[in-house]
Amino acid sequence: MEKKRMVLCTGIPEKRKKEIEEYCDITIAGELKHGKGNVTEALVCEECKGYELVVLGDEYAKADTLRQWINSGMKFIGVAKGTPVTVDNDVLMEEGIPLSYTPGRNRVAVAEFNIGLMIAAARKLTLSCTGLSKGEHVGPEKKDIYDVMDVKNVTFGSLDEKHPYTDYGIGFELYGKTLGIAGYGAIGREVAVRAKAFGMEILVYDPYMAKEKIESDGAKPVDLDTMLQQSDIISLHLPVLESTKGIVNRSWFSKMKSNAYLINTARAAVIDQKDFVEALEKGIIGGAAIDVYWEEPVPANHPVLTMRNVVCTPHMAGLTVDVDNWSGEMMSQEVLAYLRGEDRKFIWKR
Repeated sequence: MEKKRMVLCTGIPEKRKKEIEEYCDITIAGELKHGKGNVTEALVCEECKGYELVVLGDEYAKADTLRQWINSGMKFIGVAKGTPVTVDNDVLMEEGIPLSYTPGRNRVAVAEFNIGLMIAAARKLTLSCTGLSKGEHVGPEKKDIYDVMDVKNVTFGSLDEKHPYTDYGIGFELYGKTLGIAGYGAIGREVAVRAKAFGMEILVYDPYMAKEKIESDGAKPVDLDTMLQQSDIISLHLPVLESTKGIVNRSWFSKMKSNAYLINTARAAVIDQKDFVEALEKGIIGGAAIDVYWEEPVPANHPVLTMRNVVCTPHMAGLTVDVDNWSGEMMSQEVLAYLRGEDRKFIWKR
C-alpha cells in the first residue's frame, strides 16, 4: 500500500503518531518545526503545499492559501483548536472538505482557572496580595526578621481604618452561593461540575441545550432573567456570533444583584465594553474577574486595570502544559478516522 503524505504543524502523542505512520509519511512544518509565533502564513502555505493531509495548530490559512493546498491535492485538513477561526471554512465548505477541530480541548484548563477567578474575586486575593507586595499594611523594617515575640494569636492589629480587612474588604464563601452559567457547552459544564463540589447552586441559561442534559449534572435550567436576578456570580461561556456580540450589556447588569460578580474567560466581544465599565464604576454590580479583553494586549490606560473590584489576568485560562496533549489526542483520532474511512466526530459547522 502506497502511503499518503501528511504535513504536521502541531504536536500529537507519540503512540498516535506511530499509528498514523502505518498509513502516512509525516513531514513536520509550521510552528512545530520553527517554534511558537515564528511562522508567517506565506511560509506555512509553501511548507504545506502538496500534501493530502494538513494538520495545523495556531497557523493561519486564509482563502488563497487553502485554494493552493486544495489544488495541490489536499483532501483532509484539521486545526487543533477549540475554535478554528484561523482557517477560512467558507472555502472548505465550497469545496466539500470538512474541517476537523478539537472542541473542548482546554475545557479542564479553563474551568479550573475559572474557579480560581471566582475565589480570587470572592476573597479579595489579588487586591490584598498586590497591596501587601507594594508595602501596604506592613510593619516597620527589622534588623532580624527571625527575632519574634512568643504570641499565640498573631494578627495584623486592631480592626480599625488602617486594617487590611477594612481597606480591602472581607470576602464571601462560594459555599451556598448561586452560580449562573451562560452557555452550557464543554467548558460551562466543567465549571458547573466543579462549582457543585464547592456547594454552590447552579443555574444554567442555554436555550439550545436540552434541559435533561443540564439536570443530569445537578444544575437547573432557567430563563435569562431568572439567572440574572438570582445569581451571586455569573460565569460567561458564550461563543462570539453576530447574535452574541455585546449581548452582555446594560440590560443584563440592571437585572443582576448589586453585589454580584461577573466572570469572563470566554471572549470579551460578548460584553458591551462601555456598559461594563459603567456598571463597575457606578456599583451597579459588585465586581468582575476577567481573562479576556476587547483588544489584546489590553491598553495600559484601560480603566478595568485599576479598579479595586476587578481581577484581571492576561488571557491565561486556556493554556496549560496539558492542553496540547488533549488536542493532540483528539486530532489524532480525527486523522485516523479519515485514514480508515470512518466517520469523524469533530467537524466545524460555522
